[in-house]
Order: sequence, then structure tokens, then C-alpha cells
Amino acid sequence: MMGDEKEVNDAAKDITKEELMDHIAVLSSDEFQGRGTGTEGEQMSVDYLVNELQALGAEPGVGDTSFVQSFPLLGQTTYDHSMKVRSGVVGSSLMDLSFYDDFVAWPSNQGLSVDVKNAELVYVGYGIQAPEYDWDDYKDVDVEGKIVVIKNNDPEYDEDLFGGRARLYYGRYTYKYEKAKEMGAIGAIIIHTTPTAGYGWSVVSNSWSRERFYVKAPADAPANPTLFNAWITYDRAVELFKAAGQDVEALLDAADDPSFRPVALGGLRMSVGLRSTYREIFAQNVVATIPGSDPNLADEHLVLTAHFDHLGVTQPIDGDAINNGAEDNAAGVSAVLEMMESFKSIQPVIRRSVTAVIVSAEEVGLLGSEFWAQNPTVPPAKVTANINLDGMNVYGPTNDLVIIGLGRNSMADLVVQEATMAGRPVYPDQAPENGIFYRSDHFNMAKVGIPAIFPNPGREFLGKPAGYLELVDSLSAANYHSVNDEVNEYWDLTGAEQDTRIFFKAAVKALNSDALQTWTPGDEFEATRLKSLELDKD
Repeated sequence: MMGDEKEVNDAAKDITKEELMDHIAVLSSDEFQGRGTGTEGEQMSVDYLVNELQALGAEPGVGDTSFVQSFPLLGQTTYDHSMKVRSGVVGSSLMDLSFYDDFVAWPSNQGLSVDVKNAELVYVGYGIQAPEYDWDDYKDVDVEGKIVVIKNNDPEYDEDLFGGRARLYYGRYTYKYEKAKEMGAIGAIIIHTTPTAGYGWSVVSNSWSRERFYVKAPADAPANPTLFNAWITYDRAVELFKAAGQDVEALLDAADDPSFRPVALGGLRMSVGLRSTYREIFAQNVVATIPGSDPNLADEHLVLTAHFDHLGVTQPIDGDAINNGAEDNAAGVSAVLEMMESFKSIQPVIRRSVTAVIVSAEEVGLLGSEFWAQNPTVPPAKVTANINLDGMNVYGPTNDLVIIGLGRNSMADLVVQEATMAGRPVYPDQAPENGIFYRSDHFNMAKVGIPAIFPNPGREFLGKPAGYLELVDSLSAANYHSVNDEVNEYWDLTGAEQDTRIFFKAAVKALNSDALQTWTPGDEFEATRLKSLELDKD
């Protein structure tokens, strides 16, 4: 280990389950009202975090003068929905789709209304353009002014193509909407199936029918040609394709062929009407830095992320309306605070700087980390790596450890090294088809090229009774995003203590390495990283 090994080991031992619990108890208390974005509970959280970071000796991370990065959000509520399909521009109505049951849709340009009349429909397979795989679902077909209909996920039939079973960013709905915008489509509709989404229609309908938040677009933002985005149920897609003389299953299967070409849903025209209202709120990230000791490397940073927000106050269940978010994610925030305190204690032996970016608005769409990534307090080319802590092992020690992103970059390799020294095997994501890598704040770091990892709790519990894993799984499922996410009788932070110590030691290695951390050659984010580093040289 670089630096004073005994000093680093002693600093790691200062990370204790008792101190982890102290922060969790405060942040997840009823007093903080569930830490909802833009609420009094958020402000209380920010005040607490700033006080703790100041007390441990960290420096302001926003312009060297502030610990707080404020950013505007727009809350969008969509109403007065209509989606109709006709045969021909003036033909009779074939189907009148029902919002929530058949489709969900929303304006994609932060506009007040959408009034699309008789637009053509084009099925574009997965809607992917990936030059590195010689894959182009759009080919030379012009979709400008048309509505594209898209298969969810990415091809899974070849382990050497799109990561095989592992869902890449190409398989995420966000990519598909972004690509449709780039191609000039007037609207984009994803066909939902449970296998291709990894969740049922109720998740889609519930998520997209409520108020949604977005980082407010600047006044000079380029015009968005895509007026609306949407999901449609599989059953309605079957009817839609049938009306066009097509078999939806045949075309879903055809999307797996690299030679697939877009298919016009001949003769059909779709009209979409939407109305939205907006409210503006401000959210706050908390950013703090501990400068490195090497004058040649101190302008390079390791970034630790954790989101402090949760769901706030919702409808009461058995008299309890506060979503305390103890595991998700007071636990991750606590681990970051404890790591920062230990870094401060060994500041003379860490060469690079370490920055904590404790973000808001994760629960409403990873928006705090999105804002930081687009308005970074440290240039991404100067960030060696990101460790994102979102949910910790709160149910006891495990033999193993899981890393979402294992094998994808050298930061993950450093965690493996430390875990191996502790006699603990490290496993990859056991359900890569669900695309967990793209569902927490490290994803926004990866999008700007930063080698990022997302450690998860292990599964091989030690010293617990038979059936304990099944109990933990049931507790986690029942507590996730509910008023039940509180410290309970089964909590045992010994596992969180051990895991956090490993992350700390691995982080020290990254801070003291002669070189920046890297993506594994061929990774989907490598090109962005290399471009970022090249631009930094200029």
C-alpha cells in the first residue's frame, strides 16, 4: 500500500458501526421528514451535512467558498392525455388508447402542451446506433417529423455483443429517447414487456403518471424536435402492428438481426394531445474536499457519491406517512462521512484530493448527480474514479462483497485487491439483465467518462441463523421505498463497518496511484474518457 500502511489501517479502524449509526439515526429520524427534494427536510439535511463536514475539517467544494451547489428543478404534472390511431390521414379511428392502462406519455421538451396530428409511425427495432458493434437500427431511413416505435432493452443473444445478458446503456429507455431526439423524431414510444424492462407495467404506469422532475433547461438550450416520449403496453402494441398488417412478435424478433431496417407501419397515423403544468423548486448538492498532499497530483480527485434525499412524506400507512430512508440512503451518506473523516486524519499521506458529492434529487431521476456531472466542481478529466454508496449492508457481516461494475474498470480492481486481502470474494451483479449499473448516481459520473463503481452488500451472511438471507430479502423488499425503511431489530452494522473499511483502503490506493484509474478497454464509457483526457491536454 502506498503511504504509511499502519496509518491507513488505523484510519480504517476509526470507521465504526457505532459512528455509522449515529449519522443514520439523525438523518432517518422523523424530524427530517423523509428528506424529500425541495422540502424543509432537505434543508435540514443540508445543514446537518455541512456542519459535519466542517467539523471534520473538510473544505468547501463549490468554488472554494461554499459547501452547497444549488440547482433548479421543474416538477412536471401531465394531464388531459389523448392518443388516437387512425387508418390514413382522414380515415376512421382504429383505436383510442387509455392513459395509464394502455399508455403513458409526457412532453419531452418542458413544454406546456403537445398537439401532434396524424403523424406517421416507424418501428426502429431497438433504436440503437452503436458503431463499435457495427450496429445501426436507423440505417438511412429519415424519421424526422415521424413517431418512432421502439423495442426495449438491447440484443442479448451473443456474449460478445452488447454485453450479452448484461444490459448496457443502449438498453435503457433514456438512451432510446435521446437517440430519437438526435434523429429528429417528433415522438418516441417504447413497447413495454416485463422481460425487456425487468419490471411490470404497473411500475411504468405509476412512475410516469405522477409528477416528474427535470433539471430546468437553460433559456438558450437548443430546440428539441421530439415533442413527446411514451410507453405503450404489449397488448396495445399487438393491436397497433396488426392494424398495419404486421406481426409484433415477428418484428420484435427481427430487431436482433444487425441487418434489420426500420419498418413503416403503413397507412397508420397517430395523434397525441397532452397538457402539462410545472412548478419550480431548488435542490441542493453538498460538496466538500480534502486536498491531497502532492502538489503535482492535488488537482486530481477521487469522488465519493451518495444521495441524501428520500421520498419525504406520502400517504399514511397505519398512521405513518414519513419515508425515513434509513437504508436508502442515510446508510450510504453515513459511510461517506465516516470515510471523509478518516481521509482527513491521514491527509499528509494522500497524494490526490478526495471530494464528497452528497447529492439530492436521486429519487426523482438521478438529477443531483446529473446536474453535478454537467456542472462539475472538478473537471471529469481530473477525477480519477468514483465510488458510489447507495444502500449499505445493514443486516450483518458477509463473507462476500458485490460490485456493480466489476471488471469494467481499474477502480473495481482495487476494491477486489482489498477484499481479497481480507479473505472476502467479490462477485459481479447477479442480475445484469436488470441494468442496475444505470440506476444510481455513479451512472451520471460514467456518462462523462469517470471510472465509476457501485458496491452492493454481499449475500453470504456470517454468524446468522438458517434462512437469514431469505429474511433479509423479504425485509428489503417490504421496506424499499416505503414508510418501513427504518432501523429495525435486525439491523447489524458490523457488515457496513467492514465494507466501508475496504472501500476506504481501496480509495487510498486510487488516491496514491501514479496513474489515473481507467476503464477496461472496449467498455462503453472508455471512448468518452479518452476524449475527455485528450481535451484536457489541450
